[in-house]
Amino acid sequence: MTGDGAAKTKVVPARILRDIVGHACMAPSVHNTQPWSWHASGNTLELFADTGRQLTVADTRGRNLVISCGAALHHAQVAARALGWEPTVTRLPDGDGSTLLARIRLTPATPPPDAAEALQAIRDRCTDRRRFTSWPVPEERLRHLAATADEWGAHVMVVQDLAEKLRTELLVGRALDRQATDEPLAEEQRQWVNHSARDGVPGVVIPANAPNDTHLRTRFGSGLLTEPERELEGADGLLVMRGASDDSPAWLRTGEGLSALWLRATREGLSVVPLSQVIEVDETRERLRAEVLHGMGTPHLLVRVGWQAISRGALPRTPRRPLDDVLSW
Repeated sequence: MTGDGAAKTKVVPARILRDIVGHACMAPSVHNTQPWSWHASGNTLELFADTGRQLTVADTRGRNLVISCGAALHHAQVAARALGWEPTVTRLPDGDGSTLLARIRLTPATPPPDAAEALQAIRDRCTDRRRFTSWPVPEERLRHLAATADEWGAHVMVVQDLAEKLRTELLVGRALDRQATDEPLAEEQRQWVNHSARDGVPGVVIPANAPNDTHLRTRFGSGLLTEPERELEGADGLLVMRGASDDSPAWLRTGEGLSALWLRATREGLSVVPLSQVIEVDETRERLRAEVLHGMGTPHLLVRVGWQAISRGALPRTPRRPLDDVLSW
């Protein structure tokens, strides 16, 4: 066997596979449900949707679940390359509708020059719901983030027009109002606040809100952070992630694109907060498609981008499931 052939068949050490999955599981997920599981075999990792963690009221089709898994898939690819292994990904190898979302084949490779920075961005990334500063995000930066996501098969529209930004803000408020009157959905959201020591959204990372003011609340109600936060600020950068279709292949790509732009934003000092509620309500999703996207694609996720004040301290890290709970051999 030639040297090149031997390199291609080199077995991935178990510690590397665990490290890749460990970094993948730092990915963002809806309500921090972490709706994924992984299986390792030889030089292959398989990513499965854990449908037992699906939000059965808010996410009946599994859109947010698959987007979350797509983010973990991208995290895994970034980590693999940084650790010296080139990932070759087959998405939905058993077709749409299967819980097997991706198969990753790993071969030896030279880590990129920014390997350490890439891994650090994964560790640093977080959802910070505190109010952004009033400093606007330059359009050039927003378009750069959108292009970063596009490289991973996602499609992102930068919302720059002030009238369209206001229209989007009103749709977010409308979605919050509709969901607040849906008791089964509201109860499902409450269940994921302080859910456990290994998943869910801790109250300490949720801003204390003014619940009677549409613009000063989050979907989780009032938390323990003392500074209230608007769902959208006038200076916020606003991105709509969309697809040509509304199915698992498109959602998976949106998740990968979300992770790509989020890690890039993290490295550039920007804060990212996804807003899925406007997509979860049929009325507001359709109005977003018609009035903001103008029929150009199907909206999958709304993302806001801004600057956090330099003087603020770091938030506590959201919990993660133990690796042995999500990885099998």
